[in-house]
Amino acid sequence: MAVSDNEGLCPYRLVLEHVTSRWGVLVLTELLDRPYRFSELRRAIGAYGGRGVSEKMLTQTLQTLERDGLVHRDAKPVIPPRVDYSLTDLGREAAEQVRALTAWTHRRMDDVEKARRTYDEARAAS
Repeated sequence: MAVSDNEGLCPYRLVLEHVTSRWGVLVLTELLDRPYRFSELRRAIGAYGGRGVSEKMLTQTLQTLERDGLVHRDAKPVIPPRVDYSLTDLGREAAEQVRALTAWTHRRMDDVEKARRTYDEARAAS
């Protein structure tokens, strides 16, 4: 995989984008619990509600996180093929941080919604 110009200029931002992306957050938090096969992980992420993740998007997310050293892909040479995904030590560390941010969001969502209403009302009044 070639290194993009953006990656050379700001690698920190790119890792943050990968970890905090829509699907990156869910993949990391799910893999904190245990290793998953691809289809199991896709179903687990779909349980969060919404539209669910496509196979293509989950594949891209897993490959990106694997490249960053956060996810380990274990392909077993059996028929049918079996591939398990788990967190590396680095991935577990990142996932714990993401889980803390997710928990904060759940705890403080009422305050965020109140702030949004206040903002919207002030904008509408002006």
